[in-house]
Amino acid sequence: MNSRERVLALLEGRPADHLPCMPITMMFATDQIGAKYREYALDHRVLVEAQIRTAEVFGFDHVSCIAETREAPDCGAVVEYFEDQPPSIVESQALLADKSTLAHLMPPDPLGGGRMHDRIKGIVMLKERVGHEKIVEGWVEGPCGASADLRGISTLMLDFYDDPGFIRDLFEFVVEVGTCFGRAQAEAGADLIGIGDPAASLVGPRIYNEFVWTYEKKMADALHAAGARVRLHICGNTLPILEGMGRLGCDIVDLDSLVPLAAAREKMGPRQVLLGNLDPVRELRNGTSDSVYGALAECHRQAGDRYIVAAGCEVPRDTAPENIHAMVRYAREHPAH
Repeated sequence: MNSRERVLALLEGRPADHLPCMPITMMFATDQIGAKYREYALDHRVLVEAQIRTAEVFGFDHVSCIAETREAPDCGAVVEYFEDQPPSIVESQALLADKSTLAHLMPPDPLGGGRMHDRIKGIVMLKERVGHEKIVEGWVEGPCGASADLRGISTLMLDFYDDPGFIRDLFEFVVEVGTCFGRAQAEAGADLIGIGDPAASLVGPRIYNEFVWTYEKKMADALHAAGARVRLHICGNTLPILEGMGRLGCDIVDLDSLVPLAAAREKMGPRQVLLGNLDPVRELRNGTSDSVYGALAECHRQAGDRYIVAAGCEVPRDTAPENIHAMVRYAREHPAH
């Protein structure tokens, strides 16, 4: 059973030879080929080389195109790129600082030669080179995260109270952009599309259920209709919104280390595949191979058999290789039912 077969078996409820291992690696992967993160973020060829090298060296079951937001710069947002650190949105020049701009904003073409197109080229290359043996993962920004990129995170949080109508209009726009982008990634060969919606953990259950959930659901359903599996990742403490996250119907729910997997299992039921949620810093980066293995055993115990091994968020770039190997070793030594 190869990696792709293993992941699909678990998602479909069939026995697999062992647990899959699918951690998020970006800066860590870049360092494996001696590149600078600016190159990884801007050039799909560097990303592809880094992902393949990392997956082969450590034995991961997937390769991923996750990096900086692609939708926001293609919409016209100002992004600052650094030599060897992740890029950032320049919020002082927020594209939608003036809300009236939204009425004239057109969804960009994901094949129009911009940042989205670069990711799609990466997916094509990954599919050609390793797609027969590993899961190829694409990525889109969720409604909260994508809106924060265009409006500014603090301003967006105030908009939930000050102008809920604008929030709905903005969410409609970013979901249209994201689903079009996700559909193009699926057509390019992505087996799985991650929805990253980090800002969603900053709102309480009332706002999440009233605003965010509906649009995350719309996005997940559209990606499923395009033939892709869906992985949801919301950074931070999502304990208050676990029940809603479980109702989205995502194939994988990827949980940060702040949320006990036992609580997610209780809220989401026995069939939901859970991924995570080893603390990326305290346990993975700062631990030992033995302590990593032991911490994953506890994650597995809480999550049960419908489980994929990974850290709670991105693997820190200076994590010791032996700790990563311990993570993969745990996965290989435990069957999936």
